[in-house]
Formats: sequence, C-alpha cells, structure tokens
Amino acid sequence: MSELLLKMVAVGDGAGGRSIAVRVRNGANPGIFWLGGFKSDMKGTKAEALDRWAETQGRACTRFDYSGHGESDGEFTQGTIGRWLEESVTVFTQFCRRPQIVIGSSMGGWLALLLARALKERKDAPPIAGMVLIAPAVDFTEELMWKKFPKAIKQEIETKGVWVRPSEYSEDGYPITKGLIEDGRKHLLLGGLIETGCPVRILQGVQDADVPWQHAVELVSRFARDDVVLTLIKDGDHRLSRPEDIERLLAAVGEF
Repeated sequence: MSELLLKMVAVGDGAGGRSIAVRVRNGANPGIFWLGGFKSDMKGTKAEALDRWAETQGRACTRFDYSGHGESDGEFTQGTIGRWLEESVTVFTQFCRRPQIVIGSSMGGWLALLLARALKERKDAPPIAGMVLIAPAVDFTEELMWKKFPKAIKQEIETKGVWVRPSEYSEDGYPITKGLIEDGRKHLLLGGLIETGCPVRILQGVQDADVPWQHAVELVSRFARDDVVLTLIKDGDHRLSRPEDIERLLAAVGEF
C-alpha cells in the first residue's frame, strides 16, 4: 500500500486551536470518509483495510485523527463530542469535494450521524451518498456510561472531574471526564427521529460487550425515512476486525 502524505489542518481559535492529522488518497467518487472510535486512530485495522480497498478500486479515501488521538495534537482529556464533531466537519468540508460514503466505527457512528445533520446546514458541503456504521455507539456518554455508572463513580467524576475507566484495549484505561459527559448531553440523538438523507448499513456484533446489540436495534427504530439495513453478526465482538468482519465491511461499502 502506498504511503500517503500526512497533512495537518488547523481547527478552532486561540486556546482552543489544534492541528488535526489527515491522510487523503485521491481517486474516483463516491469517496470514503472514515470516522474512528473512542481512543482509536486512523492506522487501525479497519481504517487501513478501507484505504487498501480504496487503492485497489481507484477510489478516494480520507482519514484523520481526532484531537488527542493518533498523530493529531491536543490532550485526550480535553476531548468532547462537540470538539470532535467540529474537527469532523472541518476535515470533511476542506478535503471532500464530491459525494462521500461515511463510515463510522463505535463513537464514529455517533459522529457520522451528527456530521450528516451538521452538513444539511451547509450549502457548500458535498452530499453523503451512503453510510456504514460499525457497532455505532450513539449517545454512549449518557446511555452506555452515565446511566450505568454506580453512584461512587458518578461522585468521583463530579468531584474530581475525571474517572479512569479500565479497558481491555489499554493498560492505562480510558479517562472519562466530566466535560465529556456534560457535552455529550448536547448531542443526544435517541430521544427523537433521525434522518440522514442517505442509505444506512449497520454492522453489529451480538457478542459486543461495549455496545450491546439491543442498542443498535433501538437506533434503527429512530430512523424516519432512510433505507436502513441492520446486520447482526452472531459471534462478532465490538471491534469487528477479523478477516470475515472486514469482508462484511467492504461488501457493505461496495453497495454504494
């Protein structure tokens, strides 16, 4: 796979400014626009597989790291859904000129839906031709975290401003900040109807311990008019990064 030149784009002003790392593969459209998960980066298994597929198909592909992730600057503990959404919108509008297939993994699934909503207000933005969501963690800060945290953890977040959540993916755990929880409440989607204006394909592992498959079913019920297909993978986990999972992902992208 050819190595792509790393580009940096400025997002935000003053103390809130940060440089976001972006890799762009030029090619035919609709292009691929990747939105990674919480604490993941654009060099992960699924993102790299998509870029390889784009190269073989002669398709455009755009990947980037949120602030506090991968090759972008910024502190992870400063990250919020609103902050990462701002970065997603900036990268999309600066680097995408033609229709795109937006692919969101875990938290990236939530951001993909928020991105679609934000782009409707921008006349200069290219359309989203399709969307593929992998274990979409929509509203996870509230539904999958805060509501499930015991009282002691909630108190620690309220008083100390952060609690480190143990994770099988990191020895250091994931810091969950008060800012992340409070900002997440400004972007909740499951309380109303969702309309992306494009076909949506959802891949969800039944053995997912982080985002239960029932969460994906609840999400599907919120789509108003979109063509939505939910695929439940009986032995699939949260990452869905096995060779057979990658095949399913590429097949879903290939529909568009």
